[in-house]
Amino acid sequence: MSQKTRRREFLLCSAAAVGTPALEGSTSAAAGGAKLGCVTYNLLKDFDLQTIIKLLETAGFEGVELRTEHKHGIEPSIDAGERSRVRKSFEASKVRLVSYGTTCEFHSPDAAVRAKNVEIGRQFVDLARDTGAMGIKVRPNGLPKELSVDETVKNIASSLKELGDYGGKHGIEVWLEVHGRGTNSPAVVASIMKETRHPSVGVCWNSNAEEVVNGSVKQNFDLLKPWIKHVHINELGDARYPWRELFGLLRAAGYNRYTLAEAQENPQTERFLRWYKALWTEFNRPCG
Repeated sequence: MSQKTRRREFLLCSAAAVGTPALEGSTSAAAGGAKLGCVTYNLLKDFDLQTIIKLLETAGFEGVELRTEHKHGIEPSIDAGERSRVRKSFEASKVRLVSYGTTCEFHSPDAAVRAKNVEIGRQFVDLARDTGAMGIKVRPNGLPKELSVDETVKNIASSLKELGDYGGKHGIEVWLEVHGRGTNSPAVVASIMKETRHPSVGVCWNSNAEEVVNGSVKQNFDLLKPWIKHVHINELGDARYPWRELFGLLRAAGYNRYTLAEAQENPQTERFLRWYKALWTEFNRPCG
């Protein structure tokens, strides 16, 4: 570990010890620190719902984000009876249904395309409400050449406001994923959030290599901190990403929601999940 890295971790430990206000929109700090969950893309994409719940329970994971168009088949098309069964399956387990990972995106210059994506988002909000989830994940996904960046930002923000209004009425949040480049860069996402200004809309920190500046994510974390309501993590074994720093920043900010593993599939799924939980626990342990 370099002297610079050790100093950064020392400063993070000091900040955590002093304490800072909880992130806007996060749940009560008294409930404890961040919780570990998993996204069904890609690691759990080939399993049915009961197998997913069993695997996560066995490995000590506390939450899950169900990705659309996967084998578990939990989609807006399922009927009321199936929605009830999904909800009861999670209520009977130790795993929380945290969210749905949609592919809804709002960057298109075509208003009809954006409207269609908002409508699909509403359907996922209904599904989240009926099955007991907290929120849905959406995304921008590009900067169309036909429009300026400012115009695209306004288009995305307008769609997010509309979907946020609908979600707010049903107690469901909308989380915009930060992918790293173009529309997905932290700077542009911050502009989208400033334009959106909606209590039911936040961002999903996505642990991208592009967030790292001179070995640190602090610059971009601080930029998006007011809106972070959801966190995706990925390959914890990749030493190029400052995982301990990220967890220190989350802890210092009072983040106590879920950090969800979005890792590549592994043929030894159960063993990999146990390994991932052990490494996550180490990175996430309080300093000292």
